[in-house]
Amino acid sequence: MNFHISEEHQLLSESLSRLLGDQVGFEQRRAIAASAEGWSAEVWRQLADLGVLALGIPEAYGGLSEAAADRLPVAQTLGRALSLEPYLATAVLGSTAVLQAGSEAQKNALLPALASGGLRLAWAHDESGERHNPTWVDTRATHEGASWRLDGHKALVLHANAAGRLVVSARVAGQGGATQGIALFLVDPGAAGVALRHFRLVDDTPAAELTLQGAAAEALGDPADAARQAAALRAVLDAGTAAACAGMVGAMEAAFELTTGYVNTRKQFGRLIGEYQALRHRVAEMRVGLEVSRTMAMAAALAADGAGSPEATTELLRAKLVIGRQARMVGQAAIQSHGGIGMTEEYAVGHCLRRIHVLDQLFGDADAMAARLARLGA
Repeated sequence: MNFHISEEHQLLSESLSRLLGDQVGFEQRRAIAASAEGWSAEVWRQLADLGVLALGIPEAYGGLSEAAADRLPVAQTLGRALSLEPYLATAVLGSTAVLQAGSEAQKNALLPALASGGLRLAWAHDESGERHNPTWVDTRATHEGASWRLDGHKALVLHANAAGRLVVSARVAGQGGATQGIALFLVDPGAAGVALRHFRLVDDTPAAELTLQGAAAEALGDPADAARQAAALRAVLDAGTAAACAGMVGAMEAAFELTTGYVNTRKQFGRLIGEYQALRHRVAEMRVGLEVSRTMAMAAALAADGAGSPEATTELLRAKLVIGRQARMVGQAAIQSHGGIGMTEEYAVGHCLRRIHVLDQLFGDADAMAARLARLGA
């Protein structure tokens, strides 16, 4: 397995870093977070122009590549910039759902618009019934003639305010946490029977709770094809897990850079605080955690392309577990190294830890990953 970033990925990361450095510095990010939308349509357009939204989409549908691993440098760079744009919701979760579950007509209609940035999707899957259980779905889909109706509640829908369509998981058979019987549907967020309660996560990411009461829905692919629907759900969650891992690494990089810059310029009692042995050891531990996490994020990105296999599942669980724990350590150490300024709204390092907290919770936190690995081992 190759754990070295390719030249193409390096160039893409550098181009994206330049774009974000020009458009989304920390003060610009604060202004975006304070806006009503909570994300920037102009930055989204520039991401589309750069081609990053077309990664993970085959060329036959207007994309640039089919490999989920090609999203690694994008998710990592966006994480380092603490980006608020709906990349995870649309370009990772939404596009993977359409690609894996959609009919040929749906893919031809939706994927080119996703690749160009003209269409945004939101992924509505998480429910409050059983914490971090990826197959716990109580939302029901009822077939009425040629149409479908959905009833249920989704607890967390990222960037629902930016979405032209919602991709909703719902049960057509089975109960609770059964692995079979879940299908994917497209829902118009403005349709009758659809209610969204918008809010912001701790890292300022826009999100919403979704309530469905007899809401009209379009089946994504064939709900009766249980094997394909289950495989599509796994692929979406695996792609999201890999992207969350990469995003955490990006936030770790930002926290580490801020910390090394601070301890090498801040003086106390006439000496740079970075000269004190305790801080030198702390920074060294942060560096080790960051390097380990970079390798694990690459392993997760490669595993996402083999979604569904036992080996890929194990790699993704391990990566999310290791990165989640290391990222929290790095974020907390960064704030401790800064002292009181690290906790202020006006300084970026605290926002790095907030982003780490959010990404750690998505798709199952470190403790949930450890429990699932234990069950696999048993």
